[in-house]
Amino acid sequence: MLTLLHKWNRLSLVKRILVGIIVGVLLALVFPRAAGLSIFGSVFVSALKAVAPILVFLLVISAISQHKKGSPTNMKSVILLYAVSTFLAGLTAVVASFLFPVQLSLIEGTEDLTPPGGIAEVLQTLLLNVVDNPISALMNANYIGILAWGILLGVALKNAKDSTKTTISNLSDAVSMIVKWVINLAPIGIMGLVYESITANGLQSLLDYGKLLLVLIGCMLFIALVVNPVIVYVAIRRNPYPLVFSCLRESGVTAFFTRSSAANIPINMKMCEKMNLNPDTYSVSIPLGATINMGGAAVTISVLTLAAVHTLGIEVDFGTAIVLSLLSAVSAAGASGVAGGSLLLIPLACSLFGIPNEVAIQVVGIGFIIGVLQDSAETALNSSSDVLFTATAEYAKKRKEFGNA
Repeated sequence: MLTLLHKWNRLSLVKRILVGIIVGVLLALVFPRAAGLSIFGSVFVSALKAVAPILVFLLVISAISQHKKGSPTNMKSVILLYAVSTFLAGLTAVVASFLFPVQLSLIEGTEDLTPPGGIAEVLQTLLLNVVDNPISALMNANYIGILAWGILLGVALKNAKDSTKTTISNLSDAVSMIVKWVINLAPIGIMGLVYESITANGLQSLLDYGKLLLVLIGCMLFIALVVNPVIVYVAIRRNPYPLVFSCLRESGVTAFFTRSSAANIPINMKMCEKMNLNPDTYSVSIPLGATINMGGAAVTISVLTLAAVHTLGIEVDFGTAIVLSLLSAVSAAGASGVAGGSLLLIPLACSLFGIPNEVAIQVVGIGFIIGVLQDSAETALNSSSDVLFTATAEYAKKRKEFGNA
């Protein structure tokens, strides 16, 4: 038994996750009424949700408090790359929606959702989340508030004793280890999630929205395999695909199945360490990216909004669609500060085209139906690009230094 366990642990996490998926599908087909199996997925997701906010909080405090004055970082470049990628993601989704228009069969039963009423409300929510009580922010997984308090405490502790900084660093390492233990249980948890998805919704619920899923996931693949590599190439002037594929394989796959950018932070940090990147940069850019680098969310907002537009036969000029790209990029960055994430920002985007809130909410309902795949692909794109752009910023800086030498 121990020999089998050692062999299992020696397999890569991706291979173990694939085994979990296959077992989950088989169990759903053979034992569709064994409700107890879904508990594994629920426990796994709950464990990730419980530990991720504490991890982000401690990582940011530790990174900033131990940053030595004058130590070079690439944060400005990383944030610029995040912003450019998110805007281009929204623009890609707009173009794809014009080339492959999708019409929806609108549904009922989602009237109880309360989306934001406008961009001012999104920004107001964002601002209020920044000044949220730190205990409340940790309890409610308000990552904007967690980041704000982590940065403030990190700056305040810069002049603290080395023993204090060491304690914070040790706590950060301990929580990171706990997250790794949880992620090692991913094959069992994902087996439960796959089982629950198939037995509860059936494969038919996804097939009914096949074209919409194709446009959504097609856009995300195009961004991951074309748009982001072009951005990387412009910055580093060399073949971007070895770096792109490495990020997708080591970060994107686990993020796809855990469906949590925050829970994927230890995977991304380990990747940055393996690539010998500057810890002063990645210890801040990775937690920050898990909160504001939201290209996948921009795609979701744009595609579903324009699907509603096409369904209602509304004529849209390309200029207005560009405004939608900007709006989706800004809204996506604040998605973690709005209950329901990117889906509840769809009515805000729909208001650009005069679509009634009752109709927009039905589009949100469709988003929840396809969320099994949509949210997974969105998270994979977001999380893998956190590492991608952190590495790109550092390689670009080294290229300039080498060129000036």
